[in-house]
Amino acid sequence: MANSLDNNPPHEVVIVGGGFGGLYAAKALAKAPVNVTLIDKRNFHLFQPLLYQVATGTLSPADISSPLRSVLSKSKNTQVLLGSVDDIDPQAQKVLVDGEAIPYDTLIVATGAKHSYFGKDDWEEFAPGLKTVEDAVEMRRRIFKAFEAAERESDPVKRRAWLTFVIVGGGPTGVELAGAIAELAYKTLKEDFRKIDTSETRILLLEGLDRILPPFAPELSQAAEKSLKELGVIVQTKTLVTNIENDIVTIKQGDDKREIASKTILWAAGVKASPMGKVLAEHTGAELDRAGRVIVEPNLSIKGYDNIFVVGDLANFSHQDGKPLPGVAPVAKQEGEYVAQLIEQRLQGHTLPQFNYNHQGSLAIIGQNTAVVDLGFIKLRGFFAWLFWLIVHIYFLIEFDNKLIVIIQWAWNYITQNRRARLITGAESLIATKFGDNPTYYSSDKIRDTVNV
Repeated sequence: MANSLDNNPPHEVVIVGGGFGGLYAAKALAKAPVNVTLIDKRNFHLFQPLLYQVATGTLSPADISSPLRSVLSKSKNTQVLLGSVDDIDPQAQKVLVDGEAIPYDTLIVATGAKHSYFGKDDWEEFAPGLKTVEDAVEMRRRIFKAFEAAERESDPVKRRAWLTFVIVGGGPTGVELAGAIAELAYKTLKEDFRKIDTSETRILLLEGLDRILPPFAPELSQAAEKSLKELGVIVQTKTLVTNIENDIVTIKQGDDKREIASKTILWAAGVKASPMGKVLAEHTGAELDRAGRVIVEPNLSIKGYDNIFVVGDLANFSHQDGKPLPGVAPVAKQEGEYVAQLIEQRLQGHTLPQFNYNHQGSLAIIGQNTAVVDLGFIKLRGFFAWLFWLIVHIYFLIEFDNKLIVIIQWAWNYITQNRRARLITGAESLIATKFGDNPTYYSSDKIRDTVNV
């Protein structure tokens, strides 16, 4: 059992993870009589709900990222450390960060989740997911490279494979990706190429259940599917992916199996908890669910360790209605703020009732002017849902600079139907020049240097 909380400041609070849960916990503790140490392997907070817009060229990574030090610069009781947590010692109340032991009185673990391939991790090579900036940039590279390769391809069969996009998973991420790629192919890029007709692009959205957007009300799922089809997306429900290999997706619909040739396969089908869940289970005996999430107590602590809390996507909180809370930003934000308030109350000799999530609704955008919103007491679709989606996402962006930049970008994109961030970057985007048997790769700067010489 961990030691009880010490009421004599400075009380040391260590937060692992700078996502919504960890960052909002740190912000809520800004004026508390505690010292806060926020540890993250990245130096920035990433607004994951808009990653798909980076992947489809609407926004740049910096538009949806905020440096943690900048966000917390006015919190004088908080220090930010860049590093990876290797291990946790609950008995000594220390975390190991790149080999350095950092003591804590209270520990908040908010390391989130990553995409899951349901035991088929080798599929990741062919079908990248969307959880990090690197994922989004790689996805963007593949999407725009597909159109470039199709422009140069003379074989109609191979060209068709380049112009076929398969998205696995019909949740909000899959729906938003499908809608954004459809707008790219049928609107933004239609005048940009000379040898291909981008309206021949095929976009397939595959979902294993009987409808897309399963968490939403059935009528909103139907509205979303109708909107996607109007955009030109082929929606296939009750469709299971059985294999992904060498640009071939094998699907099963009932007793029928078939193969789809596609050079661009994108994964939006599932998530699993970060490896920190296993670390906590090993050292505290915490129970994990099938997705690797830590099953927490009603106050978000670990059973037997009342000074270790788990929030956000890593936590399985099932004390409200018997089902785990969804892995969305509002859940993580409210959990982080609750734990911060609980810490302050404990330091004063008080406590709080169990955590209670205030469900603020579910949202998904399908395309320009079209979205679905489920607020419980009211359900919206179409233009007003789209407008509500915009307002909510602007609100949740962390810094004013990001809010302003994204508003301007969205307004400009809306007026011009253009996407400024259509950049193909990454190692495979370099130009290959072959001398003899040895290919030499040059970046654009190196090419300029060579030409100048």
